[in-house]
Formats: sequence, C-alpha cells, structure tokens
Amino acid sequence: MKKNSEGGCAPVSELNERSREIFRLIVDNYVSTGDPVSSRTLAKQMEGILSPASIRSVMADLQDVGLLCAPHTSSGRLPTEAGLRLFVDGLLELGPLAQEDRARIESSCHTSDRNSMEIFEETTEMLSGLSRCASLVLAPKTERALKHVEFVHLGEARALVIMVADNGLVENRIIDIPLGMMPSTLTDARNYLNARLAGRTLSEVRDEILEEIREHKTQLDDLSADVVEAGVATWGGEAGEPRLIVRGQSKLLEDVTVIEDLEHIRILLEALETNKTLTGLLQAAENAEGVQIFIGSENSLFSLSGCSMIVKPFGNDKQRVIGAIGVVGPTRINYARIIPMVDYTAQLVGRMLG
Repeated sequence: MKKNSEGGCAPVSELNERSREIFRLIVDNYVSTGDPVSSRTLAKQMEGILSPASIRSVMADLQDVGLLCAPHTSSGRLPTEAGLRLFVDGLLELGPLAQEDRARIESSCHTSDRNSMEIFEETTEMLSGLSRCASLVLAPKTERALKHVEFVHLGEARALVIMVADNGLVENRIIDIPLGMMPSTLTDARNYLNARLAGRTLSEVRDEILEEIREHKTQLDDLSADVVEAGVATWGGEAGEPRLIVRGQSKLLEDVTVIEDLEHIRILLEALETNKTLTGLLQAAENAEGVQIFIGSENSLFSLSGCSMIVKPFGNDKQRVIGAIGVVGPTRINYARIIPMVDYTAQLVGRMLG
C-alpha cells in the first residue's frame, strides 16, 4: 500500500483482503465506542485468525497510507477523516431500513390536519430522536398554487389568514386589523383574494393586487383593502426564501469528554444558530443527486468540531429540487443506519409536497 501521487490515501482497490477486514473492524469499533482500537481487541474479534503482532503490522501499514492514526504512542488506532471517507465510499454496506425506524418516519410525514411547516418541524424532531444527532430541514423555496384563502376574526385587533395550497397543505399567518372591524369586511377581503389567487401563487399576483389597491381599481372599501394589503404583505415577503429548521443541537454534546472538544462543539453550535453557512452547504447539496456526506474538515463548517453531515435534497412532483433534509453528528456517526434513514425521509417529504 502507498500514498497516491497527490498525497492522498490509497484507494480501496490497493487494500488486500486482510487489510480491508482489519480496517473495517477498526471503523466498526470506532463507530460503536469512539475509543482507539487495539490489536488485542481485534485479535479476539477475529477469533485468533491473526495474532496481535500480525494485526499491528497491518495497522502500521494502514497508518502509513493515512487511513489510521494513533492518538497516543501506546494507544490503539482510530480512523482518520480520509479513512472514514474511504470507508463510506468503498467499504460501507447499507442494509434495509429497520421496520421500527420506517414506521416512525412515516408517522412524522403524515399530512392530516397539519400544515407544511408543522410537518417539517415534527420531521426534524423525529430525525433527531432516531439518530441521536442534530437534524435539519431546508424548507421549500418555492410556493404552491393556491386553492382557497380564508380570514378568521380572532378578537381584539387580529385575524388569522388561512391559505390552502392546491396539494392540500395549509399555511397560517396572523395579521393586525382595525379595532371593531365588521365580519363583512373580512368576507369582502376573502372574496376579492379568492377571485384572483385561485390556481396561482401569491408572488405571481402580489404586484397586481397591490397596484389595484393603490390605483383604487377595486370595489373594496378602505377597510377591506387594508385587510387585503396586510394579508398580501405578510405572505408576500417570504416568497422564494428558504427556511432552515434545526433541532436537537444539544445531542452534539452527549459524546463530549474533554474541554477542547466542548469548545469545538460550541463553535459549531454558534454556526448552526447563524444558519448562513449551513444554508449555503445545504443549497450546494441540492445540486447533487442522492445522499451527500460531508466528513469533518471536508467542509469549513465542521473543520474544528469533528462532525459529519448526512443530507439529501428532495423534490416536488415536477422532479424539481426544492429543499434538503439531513442530520449533523460526530464523525463516528452510524453511517450504515442513518444514511438510509435520511434517504427514506427525503423521499417521503418530497412525495408529501408533490
């Protein structure tokens, strides 16, 4: 085995069967415990097929080509980030999604009596719980054509705007209205909007509606026009903007054992809170097909924290990518279990939005 001409690690094809098996066992142990793996431990797991001395020789070769590292002189070995990348790309075997995980995912993606943001929020909570990692969703950036708009008086000086999309998803917003407004005013506003919005997105007709109000080209009285304008402004300002939902950040602290690691995770948590870098990373993932895996320093967001992200874009019924969903966890994340979990969740979310 040798490093390639660019200084990288040897490809899987250059590892013989013995080296592959020892390397796979080291990664499996690392994923399970997070601790360095000794030759004696491997010898027991291999049931005496190889002696500890023979295993140490193979481990030294794997370290020479950059797949393993030794945290301390007398310790066992850990996979490097390059080693994890080689494992994920060339040695990882993905099994079927566990039936229990599948049932939990399907339950969270059920659409009955919930709007899309509620579904996204519950889905991220579900993924965080199943994976024991932080989870995230980059919600759709595009609007659905609308089927119906309704106003509900909430008392005081507020009203609820209910918008039903053509696929049945419901979105709600609260707007301010003048005190003492008559119910007929909200009815007029509703009828006006439904006549113009049915089958179209709000961004398609927003300017048209606002111009009609400014030019007094409507049959609405002043109060009804104010309600329409408030409703359109509340919704129109978000048109086309991606929304990032992150849940379970505290789970990133569960494996922290030293102060240095705690500081690295703190930096990552701050990055997750600001959202900008993460949103950019998710949007980059949208341009690729299938599940994307970012390991440690492969991306600047995780360069100090020792974390990985597994993410997959999802699309609508026109096969257009409109968002992404994934998890963030330690580099020793259970890739074999979580990759199919993220994959299946993204499929269901895309189907739900279709």
